[in-house]
Amino acid sequence: MNNAEATGSKLRWLWLAVLVIALDLGTKAMATAMLSYGNPVPVMSMFNLTLLHNTGAAFSFLAGAAGWQRWFFVTLALVVSVVLVFWLKSLRHHETWSAIAIVLILGGALGNVYDRVVHGYVVDFLHFYWNDYHFPAFNIADTAITIGAGMMIVDIFRKPREPDGDPE
Repeated sequence: MNNAEATGSKLRWLWLAVLVIALDLGTKAMATAMLSYGNPVPVMSMFNLTLLHNTGAAFSFLAGAAGWQRWFFVTLALVVSVVLVFWLKSLRHHETWSAIAIVLILGGALGNVYDRVVHGYVVDFLHFYWNDYHFPAFNIADTAITIGAGMMIVDIFRKPREPDGDPE
């Protein structure tokens, strides 16, 4: 397999990032259209749909900042996205698990970047709770990022390390 074929075979996983972005933006649009801001809609015990806007990062980190965080998080996500695409291109043909993890994170990051650029905040609506403890609301993009990161952590422990210089 030549280098162009190898790169193409890794980049074929980008469809999954596009799917994550489409699902994320579609569900955020539905939540925005169908839910009233801050008004929980019970779905089942321990789960509500609650429309919220997050100007910060995970767990509303820096949400109370003066507004500079919007462009900081946009820039950070775009830089990370470029790094992820280069990482994806560098994977070996058989590293499917890593490719899927990378594109899940990429799709999630770009879904949230869209919100930050267009709205100035990220739309969250999935709201889990236990008694009086409420887990911070999140969205499909956050879910994809979390699953991708979890897959990378699992990969660290499941994959034996190859010696340096080992051919593909």
